[in-house]
Amino acid sequence: MPLLRSILFNLFYLVWSVFMHIVCLPLLLAPAAWVWKAAHLWIDGTLLLLKLFCGLDHRELGLEHFPHGPAIIAAKHQSAWETLFLSRRLGRPAFILKRELLSIPLFGWFIRKVGMIAVDRAGKAAALKQMVRDANAAFGEGRQIIIFPEGTRVAPGQHKPYQPGIAALYGQLGVPVVPVALNSGLYWGRKAWVKKPGKIAIEYLPPIPPGLDRKTFMAELEARLEPAAKKLLSGPA
Repeated sequence: MPLLRSILFNLFYLVWSVFMHIVCLPLLLAPAAWVWKAAHLWIDGTLLLLKLFCGLDHRELGLEHFPHGPAIIAAKHQSAWETLFLSRRLGRPAFILKRELLSIPLFGWFIRKVGMIAVDRAGKAAALKQMVRDANAAFGEGRQIIIFPEGTRVAPGQHKPYQPGIAALYGQLGVPVVPVALNSGLYWGRKAWVKKPGKIAIEYLPPIPPGLDRKTFMAELEARLEPAAKKLLSGPA
């Protein structure tokens, strides 16, 4: 049954995505706010398809820590789900993402239009400086920054070293960092074609205030984020 439901979801998701990307092409000449409205519609449709066909929904924990002002959101990354959900939940955030995504036809054009922050992974120090400049510009537009500290999707229960980008942003921007734990990989795995029914849990953790030195900050971020993510693997609280 999950296989059949996933087949139906992927079919309708493909049709929905192709339709929206083609129909919205003229918006590339319009203000970015219009593209965001279309993106939210596409995401709402995708999440609805997940619920209808796969029985996959979500629940939010730690809403008292949800960021409403300038903040860096440092989230675990296990699935495509959190990129969709956080885009919708935060309104018009600026994701830190790899530059290669800008080269994807249609999709790459739209994420460039809405001002996502693309990083050249081979650029090292120069790339980090440009990332900070772009993040400052995003803050100037009233946007929040989303970064995945491990730099890539990681399977539930696994852990990769945190990349220097999060430390550079924290040290230069002077705003709180909100760690976000989740368990999306249990239901929509990185390489799993079948989506499992259930409720993805996403938890906003207490923010880390600005002002810590780099080593202390990185240790604190990992000490908060990793245990919280592991706790969510056991199922509903």
